[in-house]
Amino acid sequence: MAELVRMGIPDWNIVISSNIPLRRDGLPYAGQAAPSDPGVAVYFVRNKKQMVLACDKFKNVEDNLQAICKTIEALRGIERWGASEMMERSFTGFEALPPPTAAAPKRAWWEVLNVPRGSHPDRIKEAYRAQAQVHHPDRGGDPARMAEVNAAYEEATRG
Repeated sequence: MAELVRMGIPDWNIVISSNIPLRRDGLPYAGQAAPSDPGVAVYFVRNKKQMVLACDKFKNVEDNLQAICKTIEALRGIERWGASEMMERSFTGFEALPPPTAAAPKRAWWEVLNVPRGSHPDRIKEAYRAQAQVHHPDRGGDPARMAEVNAAYEEATRG
């Protein structure tokens, strides 16, 4: 949060999402077991655009959050070193995808991810990554289709 605040993002406009159970005050409970999915996403608005930075490369939430922090720190460095146009271009890849349109019929998450219903979480994650490789807009995919894949993965991993 501190890195985003240094970038001019108000702290009330930052949402950190993970599978760590939180108290009412937003802090994690003490003594909780590590979640099965250590992925972290950080949502914020920058220049009137919704942004998200996500990481699930590491085996624990703390390391994934630290990776996002270091990414923001590096992007701030680009801005400080005078290449702010490059930084603006880099942020276009982090824009949050729009939700699927309401007119499109909603398919079950297992149909979207092309896995059997009740699949193991590792299999679901693998299927999600394969779909993201194909449908992500940065790779020439359709933003609406990628939003459907994101929504399906979110629904599948909700519990």
